[in-house]
Amino acid sequence: MKKLGMGLITALLACVTLAYAAPKDHTFTGEIMDNMCAKNGSHDAMMKKENIANAKDCTNGCVKMGGKYVLYNKTTKRTYQLDDQTKPVDYAGQDVKVMGSYDRATHTIHVSNIEAASGT
Repeated sequence: MKKLGMGLITALLACVTLAYAAPKDHTFTGEIMDNMCAKNGSHDAMMKKENIANAKDCTNGCVKMGGKYVLYNKTTKRTYQLDDQTKPVDYAGQDVKVMGSYDRATHTIHVSNIEAASGT
């Protein structure tokens, strides 16, 4: 009986461990923006106000003023925080694919890779 009980406990612990194992990477698509412009869903207001020519300069300018790089999906109007603030630098203002695991509690993607979306 003790062996059966220990076997069940071991199996239960294995299931719990698998359930809390490192999350799988997923692919998220959207534009690398700054969090300030993402709130508006566009760079238009900031570009007009500051006389900025393109989305890349707008994103990088806003980050220099204290903003954070985020991934903004225009279709779903959803903003994802990015835990890595160095990888997005080269993709500012571009449509991208971000690979990583998603933390639902903090709405943050733990970035493993970023690449330009097809056609950009």
